[in-house]
Amino acid sequence: MNGPKLFEPLDVGDLRLSNRIVIAPMCQYSAVDGCMTDWHLIHLGQLALSGAGLLTIEATAVLPEGRISYGDVGLWDDATEAAMGRVVESIRRWSDMPIALQLAHAGRKASTDLLWKGGKQFAPDHPHGWQTVAPSPIPYYPHDHAPEALDKAGIARVRDAFAEAARRAGRLGIDAIQIHSAHGYLLHEFLSPLSNLRTDEYGGSLENRMRFPLEVFDAVRDAFPAGRPVSMRLSGTDWVEGGWDIEQTIEFAKALEAKGGAAINVSSGALDPRQKISIGPSYQVPLARAVKQATKMPVVAVGLITGFEQAEGIIRTGDADLVGIARVALYNPRWPWHAAAHLGARLTIADQYIAAPPQPYRALLARKESAEG
Repeated sequence: MNGPKLFEPLDVGDLRLSNRIVIAPMCQYSAVDGCMTDWHLIHLGQLALSGAGLLTIEATAVLPEGRISYGDVGLWDDATEAAMGRVVESIRRWSDMPIALQLAHAGRKASTDLLWKGGKQFAPDHPHGWQTVAPSPIPYYPHDHAPEALDKAGIARVRDAFAEAARRAGRLGIDAIQIHSAHGYLLHEFLSPLSNLRTDEYGGSLENRMRFPLEVFDAVRDAFPAGRPVSMRLSGTDWVEGGWDIEQTIEFAKALEAKGGAAINVSSGALDPRQKISIGPSYQVPLARAVKQATKMPVVAVGLITGFEQAEGIIRTGDADLVGIARVALYNPRWPWHAAAHLGARLTIADQYIAAPPQPYRALLARKESAEG
């Protein structure tokens, strides 16, 4: 095809994406007791009309104590399932964009205040706090309340909670699941030798540190309907000497692919406050490129991808198969529209918005019926 690669379709497992743009999961800290609210309907609804190939629901805790904050979304009981079902059903009524769900457990980084209130961690006795858990009793910041190390029963409980959340997601018609194993949260804490000092079969060697995240993947894959893809998000490096790095990431990616992982999203950092990162446009793309060169499953690149030519270049050069956009999509919810217009790609939009594009782009941003005809 001679057109822009960014707007070529892609199959992720049995799921067909119309283009290579993924709306990344973005925590909104606006749930009540884990239940989605009208804010999530407004927020996700506008992004479902953006023209992206996939919409990903924010980090969704599989247990109450797995939330980052008391305002986080959850999927652990009938109430949280019903609340999410209401939002998903409303979006489905007006958009056929595939919807993925990121399942997560925040580990030692849980029990915090809302982002715009500083995000400070609460002690377990605070009204909005609780006791955190981790692979080892090491706090993220020295002044934080130490997490409790998970015993074997605790590990099994978390694993089973991921599986139960996946079953609920399947009932809701969610198209794909992404397991959050990045950004210093629980599964990443098991992977990194900086946060995992265990001496049992879940600590020490790389094989042992990978064991629990891969067990979670197996449990989720077994619980989620066959044919619907299950992927993982990984931090490609801790950006700290002696921590998790790209070489270990590649080994994990190979193991994930062997187990039937449908895709991998490569981010970085957020496990250790000592991290040193030179942040700039596409700063994480080399990590995605390294994983793509070592595997065959689709790879998602993320991190300050904001330009149309920038995103096209990442796909065209083969650095990644998809690009994830987050904050730029909040700033400009029609980013995929503008990318299509800039690159000369054809994109379908909602009938209600057919008069919105300027006249020169009307043929590119077309109604669904005319685009399919």
